[in-house]
Amino acid sequence: MLKEGETSALKHAMDVSPMPSVALGLPPVSDRLYSGEIDLVDPDLFERYDVKRGLRNADGTGVLVGLTRIADVHGYTKVDGQVVPDEGDLSLRGYHIADLVSRAHEEGRFGYEEVSYLLITGSLPTAAQLDDYNARIDSRRALPAGYLGIFPRTTASSSIMNVLARSTLLLYAFDETPDDTSPVHEIDVALSLLGRLPRIAAIAHAAFAADRDQTELSVPPVRDGYSMAETVLDVLRGDDGFTRDEAMMLDVMLMLHAEHGGGNNSTFTCRVLSSSGTDPYSAYAAAMGSLKGPKHGGANSMVGSMLDDIAANVSDWSSDDELSCYLERIAHGDAFDHTGLVYGMGHAVYTKSDPRAQLVKLFARKLAREKGCEDKLDLIEGVERLAPDIIRGVRGTDKPICANIDLYTGFVYSMLGIPADLYTPIFAIARMSGWTAHRMEELYGSARIIRPAYRAVMDVRDYVPLADRN
Repeated sequence: MLKEGETSALKHAMDVSPMPSVALGLPPVSDRLYSGEIDLVDPDLFERYDVKRGLRNADGTGVLVGLTRIADVHGYTKVDGQVVPDEGDLSLRGYHIADLVSRAHEEGRFGYEEVSYLLITGSLPTAAQLDDYNARIDSRRALPAGYLGIFPRTTASSSIMNVLARSTLLLYAFDETPDDTSPVHEIDVALSLLGRLPRIAAIAHAAFAADRDQTELSVPPVRDGYSMAETVLDVLRGDDGFTRDEAMMLDVMLMLHAEHGGGNNSTFTCRVLSSSGTDPYSAYAAAMGSLKGPKHGGANSMVGSMLDDIAANVSDWSSDDELSCYLERIAHGDAFDHTGLVYGMGHAVYTKSDPRAQLVKLFARKLAREKGCEDKLDLIEGVERLAPDIIRGVRGTDKPICANIDLYTGFVYSMLGIPADLYTPIFAIARMSGWTAHRMEELYGSARIIRPAYRAVMDVRDYVPLADRN
């Protein structure tokens, strides 16, 4: 054990200068600054000028802002201008996600790298091309010499996603031509991040644990020839190892998280930055900042907490009546976090079903049986089955509501022994392939900076001299 302050894992370098609200207090003169009403736009004006808040149409569908050949997220059709719910489907470069996942696993091989290659190049790889692709990622597993000495793990942070973004930006300094946006350099950066991000995330987590336990930080060795799923589990487990079934289950999760269309918040963020011509490190770090948000990738941790709460408060998990009763309390805001939200239910595009959630259930059942966790999986399926009607009843709506993949993500990761603070980082690692594809499509396709318009709705005012202001 190390004495307090002597751990080699993290350096606690907090800002010694207090925030202005603490250092200077909150006297009346600062009321307008801190607690005065924000000059909000009248909500009626949004309707008057037909402004698409959140880039959403009035019917909840997304505003069309671009064209893509990368992915299609299908959850509804439009008939005579009306949204008609439909079974969900996700296709990558024209291939159904169910086919991509199941075909690889039917052959007993990992599929994430194949999906990654497909997203970036637009074509499924031959065996030789896939071997070459894997070898190139392998060649970039090791971190640059001197990187660990200034790696963001040396400064404490409450979020590994924050560390991941800082680490990505730091790699810019180790690149001889970081602002090069040629296709060759863009691919090299993407391969480097695909190779290094699992290790960076694992080291960040290990640093947290070492700091908490006051032990020395152990950095796992680099291994060649591992798939992305095996690499993630290897750097997390070390000498404890992992089973083939565990790695194959994680591979499914990586494939399902690899890409989800250009309109999702983090991918659109990546495209917005890319449209400015900025470097790849800045674009990917910004996408990570978006993914961190609780309304996006950060939602998976809230689902896990909610399911733990349900499991603790529902004595008979097999009782629909008891489970329904507690779900109603959650929906009314009387239980769990009192927000009235049933996390893991509902989606911006999917209406009747989320194909990713359906695939997770299919593949998770085997591992749940091996781990003795089938009762928890049954409980989650009960939530999926009962929650839609309960939510509709509480909200007084007939809108279709389905479970999204987040309802199952935390459960699968917990079976794999993955710490909760790594759920979203693993999401980011998987999504790197999709971000890369969309960045390149934006850089070389549209090739025009994204610059939407905001209509000014303010009055012209006369300037008042400082001495005359009240």
